[in-house]
Amino acid sequence: MFAVIKTGGKQYLVSPGDKIKIEKLNVDEKQKEVEFSEVLLLEKDKKLEIGSPFIKGAKVVGKVLKQDKAKKVIVFKYKAKKRYKVKKGHRQPYTEVEIISI
Repeated sequence: MFAVIKTGGKQYLVSPGDKIKIEKLNVDEKQKEVEFSEVLLLEKDKKLEIGSPFIKGAKVVGKVLKQDKAKKVIVFKYKAKKRYKVKKGHRQPYTEVEIISI
């Protein structure tokens, strides 16, 4: 059993037990479960169901494990012969979710 869900402008192929890193969700520490209702594709008992754009009544339930930041990415801009250089760092926030049920 697997499904394709949409969250944070991206699509993820998930199945029960998977741990995925998605764009940061505004979830309290008390609220540990999160529900994804935007299911694009669902495979159950070897039957494939495709939504247009979403499947009605389908949902994926996940458990929030942690909210953290990814590794630092260095952004370096440079213009030759113009004495221009800028160095910046960026850490993208994410939420790690374990899929419980589909």
